[in-house]
Amino acid sequence: MSAFPVLKLKKNEERRIRGGHLWVFSNEVDVQATPLNQFEPGDLVDVQASNGKSLGIAYINPLSLICARMMSRDPKHPPTASLLVHRIKQALSLRQQFFEQPYYRLVFGESDFLPGLVVDRYGDVLVVQITTAGMEVMKDDVIAALQKVIKPSSILLRNDSAAREREGLPSYVESIGDVPEIVELEDMGVKYRAPIMQGQKTGWFYDQRFNRQALTHVVKEKRVLDVFSYVGAWGVKAAVEGATEVVCVDSSETALNMLAENAELNQVDDRMSGIQGDAFDVLKMLRAEKEKFDVVIIDPPAFVKRKKDFKKGKEAYYRLNQMALQVLAKDGVLVSASCSHHLPRHELQKAMLHGARHIDRNMQILLQGYQGPDHPVHPAIPETEYLKAIFARVLPA
Repeated sequence: MSAFPVLKLKKNEERRIRGGHLWVFSNEVDVQATPLNQFEPGDLVDVQASNGKSLGIAYINPLSLICARMMSRDPKHPPTASLLVHRIKQALSLRQQFFEQPYYRLVFGESDFLPGLVVDRYGDVLVVQITTAGMEVMKDDVIAALQKVIKPSSILLRNDSAAREREGLPSYVESIGDVPEIVELEDMGVKYRAPIMQGQKTGWFYDQRFNRQALTHVVKEKRVLDVFSYVGAWGVKAAVEGATEVVCVDSSETALNMLAENAELNQVDDRMSGIQGDAFDVLKMLRAEKEKFDVVIIDPPAFVKRKKDFKKGKEAYYRLNQMALQVLAKDGVLVSASCSHHLPRHELQKAMLHGARHIDRNMQILLQGYQGPDHPVHPAIPETEYLKAIFARVLPA
């Protein structure tokens, strides 16, 4: 007899879970045997195959398409405070192998076997995002585990993402301890300030770190355009690596103001400038003014957030890459990125090539980048592999 309510799957629907996946979809559940409406969001359940064999313990949300997420494969070791401590220690040991300084994504949800939890570390300040009902129920234990393992001075809960709405959760921001508005960090030898209270997502994008490092090989003595610059992760890095001029484009005046601070922090402010405006409008303006750049970097927000957005989003990537190439000098380098899981890598390459052929240029792929090791990929969950960065040389035909 299970210590937890049973969630029974239909016949043959356990194969994905046995293969390592952590998600149970509502259409995989035998709702005749175990009606979903008998559960409350966040309840722990014993997920069983149709033959009654336990597959492990999950938390459930009957309101969500992903109705259950596996937390433990062993029903004798259900999710507890000590399990959370263990998983966070495992996550920490991985980051410490790769990063000497405490600036990284500490927990990356399913990839660290903590579905619904993201934690970014800025020294002794942690920024936490909880995106599922099950993890919300465990919030106090999560905070206690983080305090035990990391001993932070403060924790900011940025529970204001769109994913929470899909889980039927309220949006809120909460501080534990004296959380600063802005944190300082170091990323590949460059110092930055990041706005964790009001910035995008958790304030910074650690996932592109290793891709930004590759700028070392392409920006020295070059004129660089950084589109969707945010607070200057790419642009300031380019200037530090020897670019003669860096022009940054972002729609947010606040972000550009912080970018200017980051440029000054690294003593490259004399070579950096910002243009506030919509990226497409600014690229159109730069083309009309016949501006040319040796390196153009485009790192937009996700244009394809859901499968149904694919066609419209793909068109946006094609248009953006074409416009970026129109302001790229001969024998220039285009750095094109996408954080849309639903846009395959080959589609980003096609968008780049399409733009090159539109202006009768040839293209060579030089480097292909991925998310860093603090954003590990769960091999059974394709959604955890999302980031693409492609460096391409563009030549006269």
